Amino acid sequence: MEYLDFELPIKELQEQYDKACLIGEESDVDVSNTCKQIEKKLVETKKEIYKNLTPWQRVQLSRHPDRPYTMDYIKAICGDSFLELHGDRGFKDDKAMVGGLGKLGDQSFMFIGQQKGYNTKTRQYRNFGMANPEGYRKALRLMKSAEKFGIPVVTLIDTPGAYPGLEAEERGQGEAIARNILEMTKLEVPIIVVIIGEGASGGALGIGVGDQVLMMENTWYSVISPESCSSILWRSWEFKEQAAEALKLTATDMKKLKLIDHIIKEPLGGAHSDKKGAYIAVAKAIEKAYDELKNLSPTDLVEKRMDKYSKMGEYKS
Repeated sequence: MEYLDFELPIKELQEQYDKACLIGEESDVDVSNTCKQIEKKLVETKKEIYKNLTPWQRVQLSRHPDRPYTMDYIKAICGDSFLELHGDRGFKDDKAMVGGLGKLGDQSFMFIGQQKGYNTKTRQYRNFGMANPEGYRKALRLMKSAEKFGIPVVTLIDTPGAYPGLEAEERGQGEAIARNILEMTKLEVPIIVVIIGEGASGGALGIGVGDQVLMMENTWYSVISPESCSSILWRSWEFKEQAAEALKLTATDMKKLKLIDHIIKEPLGGAHSDKKGAYIAVAKAIEKAYDELKNLSPTDLVEKRMDKYSKMGEYKS
């Protein structure tokens, strides 16, 4: 497993623990007490590090190469019941935006989300999780299909932003995202939004309007990335840590500002250190959110959703 700079003390203790256990297995020496002491210190160190994370460190965790992506969550939650659906019926199938039908327990959901790659080849295939206009149009097509059959929608957000290329702008990137935001406010089925990694700019907002918006503990949600903010304000990426602090992009900040509804607690060490625990936490959060929404009529759903977003922010008339 890869370790970030601030996780190096954990790496050292983990290596000590593994060596001690290996010595015990390969010899007659009883090292059980030593292993227990190291294990105890490892847990204490993890708790100390992860309870004092800076905003920039949470940004780093959200991008951890071992962190689970959208399809990992969908496969873990739905198992073999997931049926992926393709294409926007207008241009082509965007590989950065995935979606389809799946079951969580006995309830069917339309799952939609951005998918990143695991290596150079798949990252290029998935366009690094940055969707083109056809990706957002595919997402909207799937949402409308879900509405037609009364199926709730779950969106999983993990993107550095919508694709900023010339061809994306030529095909109407801004219009596609704006259309999704408008249509999601009016969708007559429950919408549950879960931020599982990066939630950047319009790339996130294009599938980010929901009755309940949930953020995993080590994720971020902002109009701009810390690096881009730093390059604009300070003409350099060197101030990305200060930018992350100023942007108020963590789950705790978002909750205080009433821009999200709930924070999903991650396993100790982050989602990448205990993927199964992360899958269970997300599945439970989705089930809980749906239980709170399932008895609302379509009219009430839309009305509450509109009220929710109308109350965001401060302004003077």
